[in-house]
Amino acid sequence: MRIYAWNVNGLRACANKGFLDWLKGSKGQIVTTQEVRALPEQLPAEVRSPPRWHTHFAPAERKGYSGVGTFSRYAFDEIQTSLGQDEFDIEGRLLMTRFGSLWVVNGYFPNGNGSVLPGGKRSNDRVPYKLRFYRRLLEELQPRLQAGEPILVMGDFNTAHTEIDLARPKGNKGTSGFLPEERAALDEWMQAGWVDSFRHFHPGAKDHYTWWAQRGGCRERNVGWRIDYILASPAAVPFLKAARIHPTVMGSDHCPLSVDVDPKIRSL
Repeated sequence: MRIYAWNVNGLRACANKGFLDWLKGSKGQIVTTQEVRALPEQLPAEVRSPPRWHTHFAPAERKGYSGVGTFSRYAFDEIQTSLGQDEFDIEGRLLMTRFGSLWVVNGYFPNGNGSVLPGGKRSNDRVPYKLRFYRRLLEELQPRLQAGEPILVMGDFNTAHTEIDLARPKGNKGTSGFLPEERAALDEWMQAGWVDSFRHFHPGAKDHYTWWAQRGGCRERNVGWRIDYILASPAAVPFLKAARIHPTVMGSDHCPLSVDVDPKIRSL
């Protein structure tokens, strides 16, 4: 069973660049998308509900902003989109779906960048909000993790965890996405028991990224960041068979990532 996560940077735009063709040929059974940036009714019908796919979307209240959506070959057994706090729920950042025993948590974690400063740089004034989201979702999921439920948390975390997770660590010490407090927030997840699936299979591997700035030929030169993850609860780890990043898939400034999972995980 292959499961994908992909920040599509606008699903309508990505659809115009071949998203449905990719979806058809992906061999994915579950595909989570982040930064959908559209209300469900704004999506073309063939994107909103492709043949033989079950879909559900959690949009932001603000049009053209944020939002997540999940495509699945399986029917949803349960859906949750709320963290119980308006400051998070209005931004459409969470879609938790259950398939038998397996929870697939589709998350679009906030970017810490805020207002534009003189000279064109961005402030880091959204970092406190970002850290609150990290901790609130961690709190929400910990009882399930401790109960031994198989859970996969995936999407755009907007943080490069270690120095090998971005091409230019020294030059980005003060940049949101690589701030010490953001990396520490991701540390809290690992210390709580979550496992980075890519590092589980590829410890120490360098030059593997999921996002590239859309300037200066960054993607062509592979000057990127690994900020998208699929984290597994301890109960899910034994069912992981492979984890991959797919940098040749175009259509967004991010690329998809995937895990192959033993389908028995759904019937624990």
